[in-house]
Amino acid sequence: MTHPLHDIRIGTLVGGGADTVDKLKFLLPHGFESFSITFWQHLGDTQLPRLAEQVRKTLDGTNAVISTIGVFGNPLETTEIDQKTLAGWEAAIDHAKDFGADIVSGFTGRLRGKKLPESIPRFTEVFGRLADRAAAKGVRLAFENCAMGGDWNSGDWNIAQGPDAWQLMFDALPAKHIGLEWEPCHQMVRLCDPIPQLDDWATRIFHIHGKDATIDHQRIARYGIGASREWCWHRTPGFGDSDWTRIISKLRQNGFKGSIDIEGWHDPVYRGDLEYTGQVHGLNHLIRCRGGKTAI
Repeated sequence: MTHPLHDIRIGTLVGGGADTVDKLKFLLPHGFESFSITFWQHLGDTQLPRLAEQVRKTLDGTNAVISTIGVFGNPLETTEIDQKTLAGWEAAIDHAKDFGADIVSGFTGRLRGKKLPESIPRFTEVFGRLADRAAAKGVRLAFENCAMGGDWNSGDWNIAQGPDAWQLMFDALPAKHIGLEWEPCHQMVRLCDPIPQLDDWATRIFHIHGKDATIDHQRIARYGIGASREWCWHRTPGFGDSDWTRIISKLRQNGFKGSIDIEGWHDPVYRGDLEYTGQVHGLNHLIRCRGGKTAI
């Protein structure tokens, strides 16, 4: 029987590729309960069925799981690299279940340099097909809420930046197996309070990226947000401003079951030689916020 605390697992992101298994073997003894395997833009030389077999053998007997397969690029555009991103989405949908996962995640993509609503017809065309493919495989699709430097008026990577964009997306494609890979950091860097979003959107959240932010409100008051001084930093959970106990409570109130996987490699302090010191702290912090440390 699954322990009741593990309706929400705490894990981390692992890059997809030749060293995925080595990374899993390194991370497992630290107590991570789930792993999100992520690819940047395309799968490269990775053959997903072979990787899935290796991953299953590595996790066998550990009770840890693969939560998602992620492909992060722009599947809506048509350059060679964008077409590889789209092919990566297709392959991930076809083989997610080989890993024991039922979620494929990434950016929606967008039409480069166009106002965000202009991308919706292309989003509907591409992800309408992918949603049908996913439904046939019993797979859900989850879009990360990262702006990647874009905004409503222009950008290169992603439609799914915040609530107004999510409304456009889900009005265009209302299928219930299409949702969000949400993290509070990407809202906080826009001075948006992430907590109220959970009241409105929690039922559309399938996966959580465990990344936080620290906001220097005094610096904003002195210099504003467009000056030379930094005022916000991406943080590993446990070092930022978010109330993860409250976040997890709201997720549970709305029936969320899944994983919070730490997105590392962003913290300005716990980086380099301290990367996994920070990640293990984040793991233990999120476990406490979930409701106590127990063996999986």
